[in-house]
This record gives sequence, structure tokens and C-alpha cells, in this order.
Amino acid sequence: MKKAVVLVSGGMDSAVVLAIARERGHAVHALSVAYGQRHTSELEAAARMAADAVEHKVVAVDLHSIGGSALTDDIEVPAAGGDGIPVTYVPARNTIMLSIALGWAEVLGAADIYCGVNAVDYSGYPDCRPEFIEAFERLANLATRAGVEGAGIRVHAPLLRMSKAQIAAEGVRLGVDFAATVSCYRADAQGRACGDCDACRLRAEGFAGAGLADPTRYA
Repeated sequence: MKKAVVLVSGGMDSAVVLAIARERGHAVHALSVAYGQRHTSELEAAARMAADAVEHKVVAVDLHSIGGSALTDDIEVPAAGGDGIPVTYVPARNTIMLSIALGWAEVLGAADIYCGVNAVDYSGYPDCRPEFIEAFERLANLATRAGVEGAGIRVHAPLLRMSKAQIAAEGVRLGVDFAATVSCYRADAQGRACGDCDACRLRAEGFAGAGLADPTRYA
């Protein structure tokens, strides 16, 4: 089985990506990043999701120390809606996470990295666009021994052009337990969702659009 590093946040998107990597026959090495996020129940969900992985590694990066986001700083998480890039955007988060995944992939001898970014139903984050994934893959093959020696690194974002409804349906097909995932920006210590933030809105619209009952646990 080919090794793959899969970024696992604990949310519905990364749960589906993890299942896709398994279906494609990869030996999954799950990676979660404790970056100083408020909603640490997400990391507990990630551990549950990655229980059957070859290995689950949690790497700590202190993005709380630089702040600049409602997810890492003393900034209120807003209700759903609004224009422009929201305050829940975490500066450079996906770049940092993918860089850690890239380093681990080199150590493992893995040529495949999976992440759950989505450019259709998302909150306007610049690091969820196809251009970003393409640029990072180019960087990965320029900046690593694996790339220079011709082995090559692939960055897979299988949900990139899927709607939340399509993601929900794909997860059901793959047997994902969405009730065990945590997506909410304001989740409580038990992982229960607020039902009011952008993440909750997109998640609920996804299940509704797919004609599925919403299994989310709400506070």
C-alpha cells in the first residue's frame, strides 16, 4: 500500500477525505495540528476519526501567539453571513499545515498528501482556492529532496470542487460517521455546535441539500 499523509482536523470535510484516501488504497498516516484553536474538541474528534490509521500524529504550532483570527485570538466569532474574508480566517494556516504534512511525507517516503480544502461552499478563505493547492504542489516539488530526485509529491484535494451537499452524500457513501465530527467555530467542550456560525450554516445547508438528516449535536 502506498503511504499517504492525510490532514485531519476533526470536521466533516477531513473525515470524508480520510475515507477517500482509504478507499484509494493508501496506508493512511493521519496528521492533526494543534495551532492554538479555541475549539479543541475538534482535535478530540480528529483522534476518533484517525483511530484506524497506521499512525496519528498531532503537531503543536502556536498560532495563538500571533493572533489575527477569531479562532486563535480574543476576537468574537460572528454569526453566519457577511462579505469579504471573515475574521475566522487564520493567517497562513493551510500553508503551515501542508508544510508540516510535506515534511512528514518526506520522512515517511510518502508521495501523496491529502487535505480537505473546498473552493465551492466555503467562507472565502484565500488558502482554499485551486490556485493555492496548485502553487503549493509546485513548491513541494521544488523545495524537497523527493522532488529534486524525481520521486515527486502530489497534493490531493478531492473535495476542492464539490458542494457541501455533494461532500455529505459522498461521506454517507463511504460510511463516515458525521455525528462524531466537529465543524463548529464555537463548539463547546463536548463538541456540541452553536448552530449559528458560518461553519454550522454551511454544514447544515450541506445535509439539507443532500436530503440527509442533520446528525450534528447542537448545544
